[in-house]
Amino acid sequence: MSRIGLQPIKIEDGVTVLINGADVTVTGSKGELKYTLPKDISAEIKENVIYLSSIEDTKQSHSNHGTFRMLIANAVEGVKNGFEKKLELVGVGYRARLEGLTLVMSLGWNHPVKVEPVTGIDLEVPDETKITVKGFDKQQVGEFAAKIRAIRKPEPYKGKGIRYEGEYVRRKSSKSSLGK
Repeated sequence: MSRIGLQPIKIEDGVTVLINGADVTVTGSKGELKYTLPKDISAEIKENVIYLSSIEDTKQSHSNHGTFRMLIANAVEGVKNGFEKKLELVGVGYRARLEGLTLVMSLGWNHPVKVEPVTGIDLEVPDETKITVKGFDKQQVGEFAAKIRAIRKPEPYKGKGIRYEGEYVRRKSSKSSLGK
């Protein structure tokens, strides 16, 4: 039995949830998200609370139960408050700036790297070494932040690269420091 799937989802003020058969639509001030439930999961709304239940008693059904409960809970929170991921640029000369909506980064190469945001993603550069990715879809925000990080991952010898805020990069010693 899925313990996460059994937890109810409270619908916050300013958020509307419509259940039409297997389709769940969550709408709020930030945007709208739609999910289609698998055939072994059902959803119902009682007194401003969403309850998901597993119809079948299989392992896959229990896995889907918890997964879709969290997807809908994240959708309810996302359309109300939104999500954000913060990135740091670490390295001499590593800088970021916004040109219109395009993120332009200098990452130690002989050319600047330009990244266009996808629909539903907002980028902010509060400092030239910090990037904030914001949006209402948690999965989309995480994927876009990972795409930016993958351009120049932190390397283990000097720690240079793009990392998540607060991420620990395990450092290695160089071969020259091992001795002969």
